[in-house]
Amino acid sequence: MRRVILAAGLFAAIGLSACDSSKTADAPATPAPPKYVGRSQQMYAGQEMISKVDTASINVGKAGELEMTANGSAASPGYTRSGFLNRINAGAPKDGIYEVDVVADKPAAATAPAVTPIEVKGAWSGYPADHLKGVKFISKTNSVMAMLPAAKP
Repeated sequence: MRRVILAAGLFAAIGLSACDSSKTADAPATPAPPKYVGRSQQMYAGQEMISKVDTASINVGKAGELEMTANGSAASPGYTRSGFLNRINAGAPKDGIYEVDVVADKPAAATAPAVTPIEVKGAWSGYPADHLKGVKFISKTNSVMAMLPAAKP
């Protein structure tokens, strides 16, 4: 009886070890998530990144503020109080590209998921004018970079 149990266990172990060898190395690997220089600030309760950013632009305003605009989509209708959260950097980015998260408040009532266009506008007072060359707008699924227009002579 012992021999039968040992033989069955040996065959099971050999059979299970053969299962792993059936995997192919040609299977496509999922791409690694993008790495960003800064880390996100803490968001308020109910606030989250929008789903996707399609276009973005930046301009220096008349009051010396950096005017930022991003167009994208939210996961459902009813997102309110949209804005930008500057990412936290250990130092000034070497390439002059600063990062911001594009966020909005989720709707209080549960709504059916439907991709909804959203426009986010905001101003950055006290931006690092000496170092800033562009801004990367980050959403849940992608990021879009907007470069600062050349200075007029």
